[in-house]
Amino acid sequence: MNNKILWDCHMHSAFSADSETPMEQMIEKACALGLQGICFTEHLDPDYPPTPDQLDFSLDMKTYIETLFFLKEQYQERIQVNFGIELGLQEHLGDFFRGLTQTAPFDFVIGSSHVVHGYDPYYDDYFAGREEYDCYREYFESILENLQSFDGMDVYGHLDYVVRYGPGKNKEYSYGIYSDILDEILRTLISRNIGIELNTGGYHYGLGEPNPCVDVIRRYRELGGEIITVGADAHTPDKVAYAFDKAAAVLEQCGFRYYTVFRSRKPEFLAL
Repeated sequence: MNNKILWDCHMHSAFSADSETPMEQMIEKACALGLQGICFTEHLDPDYPPTPDQLDFSLDMKTYIETLFFLKEQYQERIQVNFGIELGLQEHLGDFFRGLTQTAPFDFVIGSSHVVHGYDPYYDDYFAGREEYDCYREYFESILENLQSFDGMDVYGHLDYVVRYGPGKNKEYSYGIYSDILDEILRTLISRNIGIELNTGGYHYGLGEPNPCVDVIRRYRELGGEIITVGADAHTPDKVAYAFDKAAAVLEQCGFRYYTVFRSRKPEFLAL
């Protein structure tokens, strides 16, 4: 494994509806890879729409906290285990998330767009009968809507998540095509001291790029963005720290000499 990035700051376990992996297995894999630290960021998507596989993205917060802090202590000699969450943002959930993030002792909060006006692009229904361009643009517009109702996250997750699931994936997608709205998103994030993440999930979804794509990461840096975390979005042990060698190369290519880790909601900048 490449030794430049030693923290995986986006991962899930069986506390998330789309994973069946016990926390211990994720931690053991991270230890085997020689990571210094990880952050669990379990899904919490209130008001998630009904889906064919009937996933429930609520979160048993009490048991999650108890289990994580027990394991944090058990593994403290081998690896740092941080307490995070991935909030599934929707415009009407701002007050709920504001209350949660002000009371729970998170190290790290990711805000992500999974649901766009009642549809998750993971499912084909979002794209049915519509042009891919319009679907992607609606997704980006919804990010700006979400930021108007809630900006209490540390980073915005996988900014172009929608591209993973589009009919053509990223064959017709580029920063240039959507530069107007992507620039507005990036400027808004920077003005509110919210970072982005380099999510290597795009590589294991076959895009050949991270989420967001390299040109968006480069543009974020050009606009003055400084906060960037790295996470594989792993739901199984085999994806922990996935393609982190590529992630390090992308960061350097885009002008970063460091990556970011959050502890107690405060950013720390670690040299590559």
